[in-house]
Amino acid sequence: MSSTAAFYLLSTLGGYLVTSFLLLKYPTLLHPRKKQRFLSKHISHRGGAGENLENTMAAFQHAVTIGTDMLELDCHITKDEQVVVSHDENLKRSTGVNVNISDLKYCELPPYLGKLDVTFQRECQCEGKDNRIPLLQEVFEAFPNTPINIDIKVNNNVLIKKVSELVKQYRREHITVWGNASYEIVEKCYEENSDIPILFSLQRVLLILGLFFTGLLPFVPIREQFFEIPMPSIILKLKEPHTMSRSQKFLIWLSDILLMRKALFDHLTARGIQVSFWNDAFWKQYGSPV
Repeated sequence: MSSTAAFYLLSTLGGYLVTSFLLLKYPTLLHPRKKQRFLSKHISHRGGAGENLENTMAAFQHAVTIGTDMLELDCHITKDEQVVVSHDENLKRSTGVNVNISDLKYCELPPYLGKLDVTFQRECQCEGKDNRIPLLQEVFEAFPNTPINIDIKVNNNVLIKKVSELVKQYRREHITVWGNASYEIVEKCYEENSDIPILFSLQRVLLILGLFFTGLLPFVPIREQFFEIPMPSIILKLKEPHTMSRSQKFLIWLSDILLMRKALFDHLTARGIQVSFWNDAFWKQYGSPV
């Protein structure tokens, strides 16, 4: 390679690095900041599972009473096309009955067990007297001004359409966010109703990380408005540390190094994207002291 070619190569690379660094720190030079319709520093996961039976009206009411900023819940659809709030499609874990929600009419759904294991925390159970699986419509009616984060649990076109219709019916586009870890589900949600803010799918989270580490992120437009990720260290709450191999612990450490990047979170926040971490019964917004 000639000295002239090397000079141009280094100049181009240097210009790219400087521009990337500048836009990483000041992204609004290129991208308009997203308008945040609401700000949620504390998000109650499944209504605050661990404090009440998950995804029940009692759990949601308790979370709102103690001051949560947002309710997170999961949705499925019944045989008679009712949108219900439940984490699992199969009800064996939560009700003791080995049946799928989609195979039953709403009136046929069994009640929750009085005590449930908290699936994301070791040796922890939640209990409560409210053991009824609620309709999403009931949640909207009971908490008309509370932001709600909806996890569309199955790739079902009818479910997505019904949820969109309910959001529009109750005029909640400005205080609702929806999506799933599945890229396909998030795409369908956006196509069905682009007025409802969407979450990053797992595929998009990995893409964002790749763009960040290559310096390309500041140049790429982003349509999602909520970046929610589990803290890798949460795995330590699910397993006994002495039962984990060195390779497993190394992967958790590596995930923490790659994922927990302040520069990435600062960049997304500057673009008007809310960043939240899941640590146990709730999500915590980036930068929040809660």
